[in-house]
Amino acid sequence: MLCVYLFLLLTLSSAGRGSLQEKQTDFGLKVFSLLAQGSVDQNVVLSPYGVASVLAMAQLGAAGNTRRALTTAMGFSLQERGMPRQQRLLQRDLSGEEGVETASGVIVERKISLEKGYRRALAKAFQTHPHQVDFAKPDQAVSVINAWVSDHTAGAIPEFLASGSLTDETRLVLLNALHFQGLWKMPFDPKLTQERMFRCGNGSSVPVHMMRLTNRFNYGEFVTADGVDYDVIEVPYEGDSLSMLLVSPFEPDVPLSVLSADLSSQKIQQWRAELRSAKRQLAMPRFTLNSEVNLKTALLNMGLGDMFNLATADFTRITSDERLCVSKVLQRVKIEVNEQGTKGAAATAAVMFSRMAVEEITLDRPFLFLIQHRPTGAVLFIGQFNQPQQQ
Repeated sequence: MLCVYLFLLLTLSSAGRGSLQEKQTDFGLKVFSLLAQGSVDQNVVLSPYGVASVLAMAQLGAAGNTRRALTTAMGFSLQERGMPRQQRLLQRDLSGEEGVETASGVIVERKISLEKGYRRALAKAFQTHPHQVDFAKPDQAVSVINAWVSDHTAGAIPEFLASGSLTDETRLVLLNALHFQGLWKMPFDPKLTQERMFRCGNGSSVPVHMMRLTNRFNYGEFVTADGVDYDVIEVPYEGDSLSMLLVSPFEPDVPLSVLSADLSSQKIQQWRAELRSAKRQLAMPRFTLNSEVNLKTALLNMGLGDMFNLATADFTRITSDERLCVSKVLQRVKIEVNEQGTKGAAATAAVMFSRMAVEEITLDRPFLFLIQHRPTGAVLFIGQFNQPQQQ
C-alpha cells in the first residue's frame, strides 16, 4: 500500500506564491482547523506547506475518482499545464531564503517499477528522484527514511519513524522536510524574561517564562463576523522576509477555534493590509512544542476517504505493477521559541525601556501563531498555544 509520511518541522517563518501558493495555504489551513476542532484545549502545530507538498506528490500519481477527490479537496491540480513549474519555483523561493531548507523525497520498493511520466513529474515539480529500498526489511527502510529526515532538518528530527511503523506491505513513502532557523530582527533581552501566570485553554493557570520586548510592531485590531474582538501583532525575523504573526482574542474565555475556523490566505492578506506600525510592549511565553499526528481523520473529513481504500484508490499513474492506496499521512513538528534574535543580541537591548509608557500586549492566554514567508505568502507553520508543555 502507498504510505504517505508527512514530515514538517521546526521553528518560525512564512510563505506564498501566486494562486498555487494561496490554494496550498488554504488547504493546509483547513487541515489545521479540523485538527484544532478536535483538540479544543490542547496545543496543535502543523506545517500547511508540508501537508500540501506531500499530498501534491500523491496527486501527481492519482487518476480517476481519486484524482478528482484530491483536486476538489486541495483546490488545485499539479497535473494541469504550468502548475509543476509553479510548484518548483515556490520550493526554490523558499529554499533560497537564509535559514530555510525544504526538500521532497520519494522512497520506493526496489521491485516496483514507477511510471516514467510520474518520475518526470516528480523531477519537474519537486526536483526529486525516487530512492529504492527493500521494504521486506522494514526496519532498515525506517533507518533510511529517518536518516533522510535528519539530514534535511539539521538533526532536529532524528527519529521521525519508530521501529515497526513500516511493514513489508509498504511500497512507497512520500516525504517533505522543512527546516527554519530564525533569528529575531529585534531579540528579546533574557534579563527581562520573568515568570508569570498563563491562563490555559481549559481554564487552569500555570507559570511560564514570559519574554518581554518594547519596540515598534506592525499591529492591528480586528473583529470576526460573530463580533469577537482579537488582535494581530507581527514579529519579524532578521532580513524581514520571514515573520511570526501572533493572533489572540481580547477576552481570555474565547476559544481559539473561533479564530482558526475563519483562517484563509485571503484573511492573512487582509491582516497584513490593515496592520499599522505602533509602539507596543510585547510579552509572550518562551515555549517549545513537539507534535506528532496522523492526519487521516482530518483528510477523511475533507472527502478524501477514496485514497485510503484499496478497493477504490486509483494511483495507476504511479505504477501499474500493484494497486496502491494511502495507509496514513503523518506529520511531526518541532517548534522552539526563545529570546535569541541574532548573534549580536546584546546590541539591541537599548529598545527595552519605558515599560509603562506604551501599551502592553501580553499573551498570557491562548493564542495562534503563524510563520509566514512574506514574499510568497506561504505559511510554513501554524499552531495554537493553549497550555505550556512540561520542559
